[in-house]
Amino acid sequence: MIKDRTAIAGIGETNFGKLLAISEERLACEAILAALDDAGIVAGEVDGLCSYTMETTDATEVARNIGAGDITFFSQVAYGGGAGCATVAHGAMAVATGQANVVVAWRSRKRSARSARIWASGTESLMATGRWSRPWGLLRPADEIAMLARRYMHEYGATRESLAEVALALRAHANRNPHATMHSRPLTREEYMSARWVSEPLCLFDCCLESDGALAAVIVSSERARDCRRPPVYIHAIAQAMPRQIFSMTNYYAEDPLLTPSFVCGRQLWRDADFAPGDVKVAQIYDAFSPLILFALEGFGFCKRGEAAEFVSNGRLRWDGAGPAVNTAGGSLSEAYVHGFNMITEGVRQMRGTSTAQVEDADCCLVASAECVPSGALLLRR
Repeated sequence: MIKDRTAIAGIGETNFGKLLAISEERLACEAILAALDDAGIVAGEVDGLCSYTMETTDATEVARNIGAGDITFFSQVAYGGGAGCATVAHGAMAVATGQANVVVAWRSRKRSARSARIWASGTESLMATGRWSRPWGLLRPADEIAMLARRYMHEYGATRESLAEVALALRAHANRNPHATMHSRPLTREEYMSARWVSEPLCLFDCCLESDGALAAVIVSSERARDCRRPPVYIHAIAQAMPRQIFSMTNYYAEDPLLTPSFVCGRQLWRDADFAPGDVKVAQIYDAFSPLILFALEGFGFCKRGEAAEFVSNGRLRWDGAGPAVNTAGGSLSEAYVHGFNMITEGVRQMRGTSTAQVEDADCCLVASAECVPSGALLLRR
């Protein structure tokens, strides 16, 4: 079992922005070197690399440019936003089984250029995941998640007020975080309700930012982590999930499209953990679109099916609310969108006690990757 045998010893990130001048390769290297410095580990000790299949920089380029040693383990995880937690999980398994000693996981992305967006490129034939959606107008991820959000509203009576609670909580957290893109831009309920539609029922503030930037984490054994520069954050439990009959984003083939990957991921995660959902005071949940947080709160067992809309009311998700506090750095909606890796780094900060929206007495932190695609989760602890 992986429980507490490994730890995140260092984290690093670049500035976030739009149309940054430097390359994705340089962003990746800067984030990795910052994470190694945070841990107090020299680059020559790195012998493991974990990243996303969507990473544009070849792992050999990263290894050579950071000055890594001989690499004895390397992996990539697919499915975009579903990959983040699994990159750390793969690194943890490599360290725990002796395949590597110092693993770096990272995500580097330049999303703000229009040419980098999925719907901006054309191909002669559609991949399987697009054959039943794009010809009929579901061109963007926002359109696909909007369909599931409308289904959720129909099934359970949820309204835009529930989505507003998510967006407002995350913006309030970003307003406390000087590194967040939306740090100086408060959001009111009136502004949310009057915002332009992106894909009904999703408005502008239900959709993630388009960001450039990179983030990284260093994974070592628990014994090694205790001698590093920062307090260790233990990887207590890991999980991945690809539910039966899943169809990325839209879940068309599933008998119940609202049984998202978090229901399988949560079952796996809590099975191997010493904690239960009721013990979790802070969570970092992938939020490319606000409804994904509602789905995940139910899937990971914070509330029953159909109850998330009511569960999030009255500021519950805020750092000083009834909890769990969610995406305390601002998340993809208000900090930056780098395929969810900032959920991992903020989870580490919460466990270190250094978050700008620190949750008191939080002994563990759930980190969840994207709903609606094959996904993963981590449970971090002090």
